Amino acid sequence: MTLLFIQIFNGLVNGAFYALLSLGLAVIFGMLRIVNFAHGALYMLGAFTAYALGERFGLGFWTSVVIAPLSVGVFGMLLERTMIRRLYDLPASYNLLLTFGLTLVIQDGVRLIYGISGQPYAPPPQLSGATNLGFIVFPTFRLFAIVVSVVICSLTWFIIERTRVGAVIRACTENPTITRAFGIDVSLWVTAVFGFGSALAGLAGVLAAPIYSVDPLMGSELIITTFAVVVIGGLGSILGSVITGYAVGVLVAIGSALYPPIANTLIFILMALVLLLRPSGLFGLQEAR
Repeated sequence: MTLLFIQIFNGLVNGAFYALLSLGLAVIFGMLRIVNFAHGALYMLGAFTAYALGERFGLGFWTSVVIAPLSVGVFGMLLERTMIRRLYDLPASYNLLLTFGLTLVIQDGVRLIYGISGQPYAPPPQLSGATNLGFIVFPTFRLFAIVVSVVICSLTWFIIERTRVGAVIRACTENPTITRAFGIDVSLWVTAVFGFGSALAGLAGVLAAPIYSVDPLMGSELIITTFAVVVIGGLGSILGSVITGYAVGVLVAIGSALYPPIANTLIFILMALVLLLRPSGLFGLQEAR
């Protein structure tokens, strides 16, 4: 039973990153209808920004967890303003090729500065060690990552679904022409949403830095799985991306413990089954069908 609980919590840790990354992808796709392949590179950039802030300026984790996501968000807005928005009226393949190319450029840029080997990043002293939950003892920082992910995902869902800001975002998505008639700058909101989605990827990178080694390819190793999570949950579905992220993390962790050879393919088997039974995804929006 203890082993089962450990696998569940390990799955929740992975699910925390799946949820944050797929949430960012869902937010961007929901408004811009763009599949942002550079999302994994932004995740990696968040981790390396935290590492660079510590190495060059001596800033600790608590400062970096604020500065790094904001920096990645600003970088994402610059990408949207200077490159991505020029392709909105073109077929989706152009956006995919551009963001894939940006991924290679960002990865190679980081490799030129830091090399190809992974860099360690220590957790803050307050979150080092392990916490006794009564039924298991689990690393404190990993529990912190789960809690932060749940809080951020819940706040994002609440803002988009229950506030005026979310109503404006949905209006910009569903009918930008009428939205402009009400004096709302749709272009500005598009840039802000892309920046917010990028910041979520940066935050996931900062949280991942103390758990995994910080290396230039960490995003490319995770983004394929994240895309599978988004497809399973339903393209454009905020709630679906979050719930599916945690569920897939737990299912894959338990499945890999029961039968290790299936660890790397279980999520894609799940994706195939979901697409066969429900092509729009488990929580797919009508617009994504």
